[in-house]
Order: sequence, then C-alpha cells, then structure tokens
Amino acid sequence: QMQLVESGGGLVQAGGSLRLSCAASGRAINRNIMGWFRQAPGKEREFVAAVSWGGINTHYADSVKGRFTISRDNAKNTVYLQMNSLKPKDTAVYYCAADTRAEISRSHRDYDYWGQGTQVTVSS
Repeated sequence: QMQLVESGGGLVQAGGSLRLSCAASGRAINRNIMGWFRQAPGKEREFVAAVSWGGINTHYADSVKGRFTISRDNAKNTVYLQMNSLKPKDTAVYYCAADTRAEISRSHRDYDYWGQGTQVTVSS
C-alpha cells in the first residue's frame, strides 16, 4: 500500500504562486505514474497534470498549461506541482494520485492511490 500526503496549499491572491508537495510512503513511487487532480465544490474531479516514471514525459490540462509545472524526485519519494499565475478558477482541493501502470492517463478512475487533498484558494 502507498500513502500519499499533500502539503503546500493555502490562500493566495490572483497572480500569485504556490508549490504543492506530495510525499509518498509505504512503497516507492519510481514505478508509478504520478498525477495531480483537483475538485471544486459541486464539480467533478478533474485532471491537472501527470508525470511519467522517470519524469521525462508530462501531460497537462489545457487550463493550466504554461502556468503549472509537475515534477518528481524519486529519491525523495515526492512529487511537486508548481503553480504560477494563479487564477480564481484554480480554487479547488488538489489531490495527488499514483497509477501503477506505465502510461499516463487523464482519468481519475485509473489511479490506484490517493492523498487526502490540500485546499487551494485564489482570491480575486
């Protein structure tokens, strides 16, 4: 079993930045696709970004492309999401997730392990 714990969320003004971290324990992440999803009140959980095993390949939702950057440090068993130029519509609970398969998926149904989430609130 893998446990994921997110941190780094908070309240920020529009245009600001936050860096989310996701620390894994219980098993190594080096053979997992790691992803970030978010869920706003009353909305479905949506894909934000994902990174391949070695960190070479990354996928982003169109809504965050150019503003968010996903990265991983397998030695630290940690995944990051750097969020710049934040907008009020980025307000949501952000979840870290791990997929044990080899190819990146944008569907939350394909991910096997989930963190509890961290709240990100962007004020206008």
